Amino acid sequence: MKTFRYSQWDGSLEQFSLDVDRALDSLSELMMEGLDARQALEWMRQYGFELGGLDMRVMGIDELLKELRDQIRELQQRYDLQNSMNEIRERLDEILDREQSAMQGEHGLDSARMNDFMSRRHAESTQVSQAIAQFDDYTWEDGDAEQDFHELAEELERMRALEDFLQQQGQRFRGPEEADYETAQQIREQVEALSQMAQDLAEGNFESISPDQLREMLGDPAAQSFVLLRDLESNMSRAGLLRDGELTPKAIRKIGASALADVYNVLRKGLAGEHDTPSYGVAMPRPDETRPWVFGDPLNIDIVKTVMNGVKRRAAEGGKSVRRVDLSVDDFEVREMDFSTQTTTVLLLDMSWSMSWADRFPAAKRVALAMDQLIRTQFPRDHFSVVGFSTRARELPIRELPEVCWDMGDPFTNLQEGLMVAERVIQRHRSATPQILVITDGQPTAYFEDKQLRVEWPMGMGGVSPHAVAETLKQVRRITQQGITINTFMLDDAPELMGFVERMTQINRGRAFYTRPHQLSSFLMVDYISHRRLRRS
Repeated sequence: MKTFRYSQWDGSLEQFSLDVDRALDSLSELMMEGLDARQALEWMRQYGFELGGLDMRVMGIDELLKELRDQIRELQQRYDLQNSMNEIRERLDEILDREQSAMQGEHGLDSARMNDFMSRRHAESTQVSQAIAQFDDYTWEDGDAEQDFHELAEELERMRALEDFLQQQGQRFRGPEEADYETAQQIREQVEALSQMAQDLAEGNFESISPDQLREMLGDPAAQSFVLLRDLESNMSRAGLLRDGELTPKAIRKIGASALADVYNVLRKGLAGEHDTPSYGVAMPRPDETRPWVFGDPLNIDIVKTVMNGVKRRAAEGGKSVRRVDLSVDDFEVREMDFSTQTTTVLLLDMSWSMSWADRFPAAKRVALAMDQLIRTQFPRDHFSVVGFSTRARELPIRELPEVCWDMGDPFTNLQEGLMVAERVIQRHRSATPQILVITDGQPTAYFEDKQLRVEWPMGMGGVSPHAVAETLKQVRRITQQGITINTFMLDDAPELMGFVERMTQINRGRAFYTRPHQLSSFLMVDYISHRRLRRS
């Protein structure tokens, strides 16, 4: 039979200390699906998670509980405990037989001592422990029988524990192997230890659980997973990623950087990293890129290269070394300059219920985080905001973006109010090239008229919501008159949505793309960086 050996924890699992960055990746994947940080942590504890790059899965509580219950089920299917107390009952009967013989030889069959003995022996009792208890205060005639009885009575506490166990769970053990008394006691101890471990896991009493005991029960992978689960939140807190179960700014930056890295993995190499423009804006020098000066160029002279050109020219002419370098116009080297504009960008994020389908919302949220990271690190002069809209629209603080979820049970799409909020944001952060990026999977079905919120179901299958469309297009015209560009990324190819976006694009002269969720990041980021029309390959 399988036995458990408990030994002091030797620290061998220290090599499996949590990689907090990889744990944060797993956490952020769940948050992209709409969970907040606390819910994502609880999900990871309950169902486990992958540690990317380590080819390791951390078992969750559910899986550990299943392993523990499988161990119990294995014992139940292997052993039969029905007759496990027979050995003890037979020992007791043998002791009492010897005492009865001694009583008959000393006092006869009709004596008071014999009557007392027989009443104790035949007292009604369903359990062996009760039969033993009948002789607690009995004065024995046979000294050897008395000694054997006291040895048996020392087992009384364990005996009662087994009897209680058999009464509660004995019927579940119907395996082919019949267990004797000592085997049954070992099975009881194992089952009780497994059950207590399962209870502590289910109730979250991690401090009551010994990793070395768990390792003896389920093996190293389970023990490693438990240690990682137990220390998950504390390790992430020590790393500065969590504070009171909430994401810290450091964690939000890391999530944004990870989202941006995912996007760049699918972008073409060598793509320009600035906003190119034919107009003059803020000039930024290109490090280590120069060219010969020509008439009409600004005198952005690279002094080092210009002097070196003079030295090289004099050496080529055979001149002697001098302390002064005579420069000619041909020696002048000027720095190459990039001209970029400051941009205000507002991302309009559809948060209606339908965005929860087909991985649409996680893809859109990942893009928003990547955009924020890109702009903060590569275009610090730009301003970036996110506005969420369903039946109502509101500006979403960037620090809350990782925990944003679609609006449960809200099927309406108020793009009109989303554009209104975006317009107010742009007015607060004026720039020469403001733009709005819309991510949506449906046509407008909610709108304001005379300051009253109205909702409007589409007219028939594949129809439109005419009033919602009309009021939204009015707002598009207002946006267009202010020189704001609207680029739309559609996550559904429904004809009614395509038709509405085509009308919006005709008014605003922005760009429109139909793309699938897994392609969205490439489309939107390339469009933002390049500012030119792209076609889906």
